Amino acid sequence: MRVAFVGKGGSGKTTMSALFARHVASQGAPVVAIDADINQHLALVLGLDRQPEPLGAHLTEIKDRLRGTNPRIPSAEAMVKTTPAGRGSTLLSFDDLAADPLGLSTPDGLRLLATGPFSDDDLGVACYHSKVGAVELLLNHLIDGPDEYVVVDMTAGADSFASGLFTRFDMTFLVAEPTRQGLSVYRQYRDYAAQYDVALAVVGNKVHGPSDVDFLREHAGDDLLTWMEHSAAVRALEQGRPFALDDLEPANADALTVLRKALDEQEKDWARFGRQTVEFHLRNARAWGNAKTGRDLTEQVDPEFVYGP
Repeated sequence: MRVAFVGKGGSGKTTMSALFARHVASQGAPVVAIDADINQHLALVLGLDRQPEPLGAHLTEIKDRLRGTNPRIPSAEAMVKTTPAGRGSTLLSFDDLAADPLGLSTPDGLRLLATGPFSDDDLGVACYHSKVGAVELLLNHLIDGPDEYVVVDMTAGADSFASGLFTRFDMTFLVAEPTRQGLSVYRQYRDYAAQYDVALAVVGNKVHGPSDVDFLREHAGDDLLTWMEHSAAVRALEQGRPFALDDLEPANADALTVLRKALDEQEKDWARFGRQTVEFHLRNARAWGNAKTGRDLTEQVDPEFVYGP
């Protein structure tokens, strides 16, 4: 199952991504976490003292691997971030993703991949979507199964709507503080995602009491799934002090259980996944991809290819 954590900058989505990934891994499930945020902090919160090798710096290698022998994609240069899989493409199992040499293993036994920050050559001339494109391509070619978890810490706000990446997930958790700013991001995300059957739930964060919960319920309604109370244990984690999941307050540990249950109850919809992969690729091809590559990228769509195991 694939889950994205989104929300306003500073809402705590990176911390929530890390806590959820560690929670699922502690129960014996295989987990790959991906840091797709321009601010690369997930490694730090997962207990690592260094960053994985950046996916964005190896985009050509990733494209060459994924295009395989697909005759519709003659070269890595012909691939863009939305290029769909077809017959001959290299399809990734969860184990393939977990074994990616660009990843690192964390002390909790999960694997971490990261898009990476801007390089010196990118500054002032490139947008971050060129980096996140590596994640979109990997998810476009991933055939994950039950009880396998891919946890993605996304860019802040509604930035993920700049491509089809927001549709690549079985569930999206929007982390919201009980503030007008936090809930405004929720409303924006909800409205953008509504027409694409995106499964969206709100996770309140930094909740100090019943009035905060009432505020979240007032503005998020039935989309409010659960919430995390203000936590001394989480503050210790964020300050780099010793932390273990057992340090979490019982209510916050229960909230992580609620998140996993909600994700596990989602049905994998391969038909929607395939349909939207093609839809966003065609949009991007016509909007900019054809002009950039000098090719008709709509021809990369293989009408006989079926997504799924």
